Amino acid sequence: MPSVRTRLAVLGSAVALAAGAQVPVQLANAPQAAAAAAHEWVALGDSYTAGVIPAAGDTFEVPRDGCERTDLSYPQVIDRDLGGLIELTNVSCGAATIEDVTFRAQEPIGRHLPPFSEDPDYPFPPVPPQSAAVGDGTDVVTVGVGGNTLGFEGILRTCLELGSGSGGVGTPCRDALADGIPDRLAKVSKDYDAMLAVLHERAPGARILAVGYPTVIPKDTSKCRYNDLEQFGPITQGDLDWLRQDVMEPLNKAIEKSAGSHDATGFVDLYDSSRNHSVCDGGKWVEGILADGFQPALVHPNARGHRNASDHVTAAILDSIGVN
Repeated sequence: MPSVRTRLAVLGSAVALAAGAQVPVQLANAPQAAAAAAHEWVALGDSYTAGVIPAAGDTFEVPRDGCERTDLSYPQVIDRDLGGLIELTNVSCGAATIEDVTFRAQEPIGRHLPPFSEDPDYPFPPVPPQSAAVGDGTDVVTVGVGGNTLGFEGILRTCLELGSGSGGVGTPCRDALADGIPDRLAKVSKDYDAMLAVLHERAPGARILAVGYPTVIPKDTSKCRYNDLEQFGPITQGDLDWLRQDVMEPLNKAIEKSAGSHDATGFVDLYDSSRNHSVCDGGKWVEGILADGFQPALVHPNARGHRNASDHVTAAILDSIGVN
């Protein structure tokens, strides 16, 4: 299969050739042809889709709605790459749960993350359930969600608090939280299945692409420096191993399993391609607790991570709409 970049280059050449063709009939029908060629894509998801952090670009919503979609997040990158081939509706929103995608109006938090940051525009009015943007005319839906249903941010905060007095030794976070993780994962699976059923009902002809989460914690956690806030701060090495093995990897597996149990649903794996670009790797694609020394990032992809996501999601979208 040709690479994404090769396919995009071919697409660009085809568009340029079509634009330069001097055929009266084609020119007369150009608006209709362009309209017929457009595919409607709806991007749903949480902060790993929306972008949210400054390292993933600038927010572009005016006025701000608190969802913090950024211009270097993967939906916006793909929208620019694919040009007129697709029409994007991006309703992803930071802090969204699976239920916020499926049926519940969400109250966005913007960048109000005490004690890390205060947002002067907080609180924001509720935004509709993201599934409301999906309809009969939708051709492709991408959805990247599940981490907030699992409660990953809360888990992370607990690990930070418990690790701060540990001296980097032991597994205080695992000891406190491990017993509850299976129930959390079961809720992710249940909610994800319900969400996919709703999306297929709203857009019966659409291809649904479930987007997984990238690698955030390396397999070799000795790379992670204790108390470095541009990595995982005071979270112990033992707890990082636990978070990778028993929390993040099972989350991806739960999403992949749900996607595999629904027709016309695919899974976009971002984990394998990002294995060597974790928070603790050089050339990281995911920022740590802080980025650039002072900006709150709370373990979110940066622009490089979103570019990697865009490559894989683009390939899946092109396959879905029959562009090879």
